[in-house]
Amino acid sequence: MAQNGTFNILMYSHDTYGLGHIRRTMAIASQLCSDGINILILTGSPIAGRFAFPEQIDFVRIPGMIKKTNEEYRPLSIKINPRHALDIRKNIITATAKTFQPHLFIVDKEPLGLKKEVLPTLRWIRRCLPHARTILGLRDIMDDAETVRRDWWKKNVYENLDKLYSEIWIYGNKEFYDPITEYAIPESVKRKMLFTGYIPRQMPSNREAGRIRRELRVDPDEKLIVVTTGGGGDGFKVMDTYLAMLEKQPLDNGIKSVLVTGPFMPKQERKRLFKRARKVNAQTFLFYRRMEKLMAAADLVVSMGGYNTLSEVVSQGTLSLVIPRETPRTEQLLRAKAFKKQGLIDYIPWNDFSAPLLRTKIEHLLANPERYYEALAGFRFTGIDSMRRRIQAFRSKVNVVAC
Repeated sequence: MAQNGTFNILMYSHDTYGLGHIRRTMAIASQLCSDGINILILTGSPIAGRFAFPEQIDFVRIPGMIKKTNEEYRPLSIKINPRHALDIRKNIITATAKTFQPHLFIVDKEPLGLKKEVLPTLRWIRRCLPHARTILGLRDIMDDAETVRRDWWKKNVYENLDKLYSEIWIYGNKEFYDPITEYAIPESVKRKMLFTGYIPRQMPSNREAGRIRRELRVDPDEKLIVVTTGGGGDGFKVMDTYLAMLEKQPLDNGIKSVLVTGPFMPKQERKRLFKRARKVNAQTFLFYRRMEKLMAAADLVVSMGGYNTLSEVVSQGTLSLVIPRETPRTEQLLRAKAFKKQGLIDYIPWNDFSAPLLRTKIEHLLANPERYYEALAGFRFTGIDSMRRRIQAFRSKVNVVAC
């Protein structure tokens, strides 16, 4: 329950695949936190405890779930019926909201939560905390238009957006991609939508980036390429192809490589990659807690182009080569096309991806970075400033009394 003068923000972080959702939630929370604001994060991410939580931010760990298909989920660790695991999650979410009594409830990505687990909490807040605000936070691109429209009609999402949410924040720029048009948003919901702009990442100083380079034994006159695939669950092909490129012919002597596989890459795949990487003098990490600093230290980042990775790379003004997956969602491909159109990155379509083409793209980017640096320098991240303005407006009208 809020103390006098404090403002409570409850955040629900979608957690069934990869690192993206918890990392985006942490990036938002750490930058929104200020005097008088408490932030509590609900997440099933198994790595939530690996992050450093600033003062006034904490998390409640609910049982993790993992996606088997787009519609089927199973418990991540405990061996119980999936329905029972979902019931536990739902009850913890509702109980946390009733005790914490948030002034602001921000739901990440899934409007109703996994299998509608957030629906009871949204209804309770509407009924018992009528002055509290409910916010749906959406990344810039969810999926292709047809898939999102079909899924949202099936789940009755459009009606619930109208009834249960105060505002909908889109963490992107309308000029890059317009979900209002693409997803056929009705007028009653359109009025609630705010394009915040992209979420910035905290910028390490040149001194911090230099320290990372020294830790990795990268000399000032050498280039550093970082290869990352987020959580790593579907990242083997990118890592495998990069190593195949080095195995066939090493890059110039002045270029060093760091591979961050992610904690969710299957163990046997990861072990094979680590063994091969040692033979070509590439450094490897399962998980890198200071990812923003690593990207600031890099001269080029090779990734799959998830929302968080691109936000981090572009925030640092680092060159970026994207290999976007195209299944089960086309979100990464659509984002790569949008960012390339703005001159911010280059990308390789999944079906064209090969070691020779990868080498060609890398060599071209490192030899001709000027136009990318110019575009990166002109890009503005407005997401946090937009959110702070909305929160300030909410705080001026705070009056939360639970039933």
